[in-house]
Amino acid sequence: MNKHFIAGAILVLATAGLMFGQQAAAGGSPVAKQPSVKSQAEGEALQAIFQATDANGRIKAADEFLVKFADSEFKPFILMVMAETYRAMNNYENTVIYAERCLEADPQNFMAMLLLASTIAQRTREHDLDREEKLGRVEKYVKTALELVEKAPRPRPDVTDDDWNKAKADFKAQGHEALGLAAMARKNYQAAVTEFKTAVEVSSTPDPATQVRLGAAYNLAGQYDHAIATLNQVMETPDLHPQIRQIAQAERARAMQAKAKANPPAESAAPAPAAPEPKP
Repeated sequence: MNKHFIAGAILVLATAGLMFGQQAAAGGSPVAKQPSVKSQAEGEALQAIFQATDANGRIKAADEFLVKFADSEFKPFILMVMAETYRAMNNYENTVIYAERCLEADPQNFMAMLLLASTIAQRTREHDLDREEKLGRVEKYVKTALELVEKAPRPRPDVTDDDWNKAKADFKAQGHEALGLAAMARKNYQAAVTEFKTAVEVSSTPDPATQVRLGAAYNLAGQYDHAIATLNQVMETPDLHPQIRQIAQAERARAMQAKAKANPPAESAAPAPAAPEPKP
């Protein structure tokens, strides 16, 4: 699911130089300074990461790279690749560990902040003893990331301003979705509606998974008509993933049942007594 990670490692690769300063680009907005390879061995080690045929092979190659080239300009990039790889494997602990290491190496890396915000928010529950500490981190990461996204330069000269603005819109959507998840953990459903709705509206292309979450938030907030309308829209999405369709259908059924329970049909009025027949 999450389109907001925008193709995971592919996007990370595109933004590899994002945090290394800016350089002017002819005919467009500023472009991030690109990290440089210091040796043939470093280049080959980088290549090995992306030639790996599976997630475990990529992680192994990345670990070896970090040991051999600890001072590489690509270090934050590799750490982010590892965090994204673990996220795709649903490995929560290592996703957080490597995203945090990425932030240690590059404190301005908004991608790591958004990944941490989304991951922590999804794993935080209402009765967690450390709920507020975790949700406070989510809010801090999102706030900082959204500020950085706003002024972020293009990752490479071959990324157009239009494409970069769309990517930035999706980063912003990811941040608002994380805030929506945080509101759900607090059972503040109206706030969740606001954040999920914002995520859908600012995204370059609405994400059906986020729309399902918006529908669920509407349901919990007692706004059943909005829930049904939103979920109907999801199910009209072309080529919708079967799992998302199944969840949307189940959520819509809950909305229909809740609406019927909240608004039972009025009892039919008893028929009026017949008028007496006139006496002859």
